Amino acid sequence: MAHRFETVGEVVDRLRTVDYLADANIAGVVYLADRLEKPVLVEGPAGVGKTELAKAIAASTGARLIRLQCYEGLDESKALYEWNYKKQLLRIQADREHETDWETVEADIFSEPFLLTRPLLEAIRAEEPVVLLIDEVDRVEIETEALLLEVLSDFQVSIPELGTIQGKQRPIVLLTSNNTRELSEALKRRCLYLHVDYPDLEREKDIVRVRVPEIDEELAEQIARVVRSVRQIDLKKAPSISETIDWARTLLYLGKESVEPDVIAETLHVLLKYQSDLVKARKELDLDGTARGAPGIGAART
Repeated sequence: MAHRFETVGEVVDRLRTVDYLADANIAGVVYLADRLEKPVLVEGPAGVGKTELAKAIAASTGARLIRLQCYEGLDESKALYEWNYKKQLLRIQADREHETDWETVEADIFSEPFLLTRPLLEAIRAEEPVVLLIDEVDRVEIETEALLLEVLSDFQVSIPELGTIQGKQRPIVLLTSNNTRELSEALKRRCLYLHVDYPDLEREKDIVRVRVPEIDEELAEQIARVVRSVRQIDLKKAPSISETIDWARTLLYLGKESVEPDVIAETLHVLLKYQSDLVKARKELDLDGTARGAPGIGAART
């Protein structure tokens, strides 16, 4: 099949066209996933852009994004396929009135018109280019993980009533994990591995300027510095990249031209979503003017 990207540099450039700033590590793994036709296991803290990477790859390549959102209790009927039992029952009742023999009825109700495709089967059967996102795979049970292994190994699925359905093309597959549990060695062995962490200061500043183009460089740098300082505090949930962007937009909407302690105090709830984190951050950043100092606030104004 034709490759989507010719070079690692092309990955960087094409992702940038959809406002995703990929570093060399991210771009290199995406390039190899395309060349080797292997899934990518993307791990890292919540909010660093793992899901956004899949969306950006789909948007930059003109592919269709198919997403399987994982959760505890996800099973084959929600991930792969199931039969439309209500429709089957109606057909059985209709055929009974016409005294149709059971073999004919069975062949009828276990056919394509009665099949409900779920994300995995939908990706397998797709004829157009696809990016398959299996989001938060660490939330599913071991049994469901085994189902994913079967599908990802050969990219085909066997339906007893219909036979084996083979994939028409190999999509780019991304599995994301927030490390809530250890994934099996078998799953990891089948994937390329990518760890995505919070961006460094310069990259986060660049992300803010790309996603909020009306912001000036000085304010973007101040925002990135303060967010970096907040993430160094022992919090229940550190600010995500999307929350950094939301904060930047908030400051613009409020007409703020610089990041001062009173501005941070007024808008800190945009970055942090737990009361305990707000209290701890206010104390660590000395927003009430009573603590030992503010790590990062002074730096943000220089």
